[in-house]
Amino acid sequence: MNSDIALGSVIQGSLSQGLEVRLHPDISVEDMRVGKFLVVEGTRSRFFCLLTDVTLGTSTPRIFSNPPSPQDSFLREVLAGSGTYGMVTLSPMLMFTPESQGIVDVENTSLSSFQTNSNSDAVLLPVKTIPNHFSQVFDASERDFRIVFGWEDDPQRKNFSVGQPLDMDVPVCINLDRFVERSNGIFGKSGTGKSFLTRLLLSGIIRKQAAVNLMFDMHSEYGWYAMKEGKNVSTVKGLAQLFPGQVEIYTLDSQGTKRRGVSSAQDLFLSYDQIEMEDLRLVAFELGLSDASIDNANILASEFGKSWIVQLLNMTNEDIKELCETKQGHPGSIMALQRKLMRFDNLKYMRPVCAHNYIDRLLESLNAGKHVIIEFGSHSNMLSYMLVTNMITRRIHSSYVKKADNFLRTRNPQDRPQPLVITIEEAHRFLDSAIVHQTIFGTIAREMRKYFVTLLVVDQRPSGIDPEVMSQVGTRVTCLLNDEKDINAIFTGVSGGQGLRSVLAKLDSKQQALILGHAVPMPVVVRTRPYDSDFYREVGDTDWKEKTNEEVLVAAENGKADLGY
Repeated sequence: MNSDIALGSVIQGSLSQGLEVRLHPDISVEDMRVGKFLVVEGTRSRFFCLLTDVTLGTSTPRIFSNPPSPQDSFLREVLAGSGTYGMVTLSPMLMFTPESQGIVDVENTSLSSFQTNSNSDAVLLPVKTIPNHFSQVFDASERDFRIVFGWEDDPQRKNFSVGQPLDMDVPVCINLDRFVERSNGIFGKSGTGKSFLTRLLLSGIIRKQAAVNLMFDMHSEYGWYAMKEGKNVSTVKGLAQLFPGQVEIYTLDSQGTKRRGVSSAQDLFLSYDQIEMEDLRLVAFELGLSDASIDNANILASEFGKSWIVQLLNMTNEDIKELCETKQGHPGSIMALQRKLMRFDNLKYMRPVCAHNYIDRLLESLNAGKHVIIEFGSHSNMLSYMLVTNMITRRIHSSYVKKADNFLRTRNPQDRPQPLVITIEEAHRFLDSAIVHQTIFGTIAREMRKYFVTLLVVDQRPSGIDPEVMSQVGTRVTCLLNDEKDINAIFTGVSGGQGLRSVLAKLDSKQQALILGHAVPMPVVVRTRPYDSDFYREVGDTDWKEKTNEEVLVAAENGKADLGY
């Protein structure tokens, strides 16, 4: 649609409820889609708005009582624009006032000057007023998108294109420097493409060197390759292949990882003496531990120190009874604790004692600027996922706290820690209101950027995340959600969220997302950028040939682990 043609006029509205716009007679209401980016030309200011609702209006109730017949096209054309008309509701998000000091005139400034001259940046202000009656509404132009969302090759900012508007072929960028400053979330119901969006954003962070990533890959779909969703069996490239030399894979299941053709993965083992009470409390439900079991675990930890689990697993019933006679423990409860902790023996990555501290090795990789992906392989159960993520993250966070304190003490730019983004799936398991104050993830989410560590949470149940934590989530990338509780959770702490609810509810089930928060100047609906061979070439990798459906099936039948990379 031509951005120079007026679509309608503002007839009423308010700052809190939005603007009511009557469409001109020659504009079809069917061209107006929820989530569309529109511009209102006021007398003094220019308003960048988001379309949040579409309605039909009539000039008189008599039309309702005597509507034209379906065959009477002439009468419908007579009534169109006068007796019947289309209405849209706009939510103003940003405003631009050219005569303000230090602000350039957008209409008289070429697009190229915005891309080459950092001194020509338009200053966009929060909306504090509304346009006059009968102000004209226009489609947003490419220039408008560039002014609001920037461009990917901006030398002054680490912008990354995440998609395009619903009705235009112009990139919509997020500012990665602002993205990694705070904890962020990717939400959407199952099958809406959260994993591909996560892979896309992590690729941007790696490419622009905005931060280092620690990715807990529960289903082994981010490191080496992943299966595409849909009828055709095909694969997409993982981050370790897309960015060779920059991404390292650690695995808890070395045999399973090798079977999939990943030869460069490093083993990761954990020891019993690294498990602390916080870890046990987090997995108490998965292990079936009661409060009494936790109390007895504290007694054992006080008696034997860090080796208490090894000591307990080697104790006989007589040893337990003898211990309880002196330490006031309950024999039956400790025996039950022993039986439940024996489940650790089935975890291939757990050792009584490790020859090396593998978490320290992982930290060395992060300190060297490497991006780390931890694959769970056959251990993709909630017990392993919650136990391992909490154990590793707690120690990494402790290391970053020391680094941040040292940087505050020395104020030497060379001592400034590189920002770290920790990506977790099934985030509501760690950030539920009942346990959020006991986990390291709740601490990181509340501290935000104080210690240069933030979270990227991926979840299909945002309503399961503690509201206090949700209010601290800086940028929210949300695919389709149907549950009212989940939709309400997305707009926790968001000003004007009520008007955006209809936008979120009307998203397509695939390749569409609503982005709002710290990393974007205003909420926007995008068609998400495809993660395909074109994207690989755009990020600098040309050594890729996607497998066809038949090739993948033949490889699977022949028992080939590597699907063709």
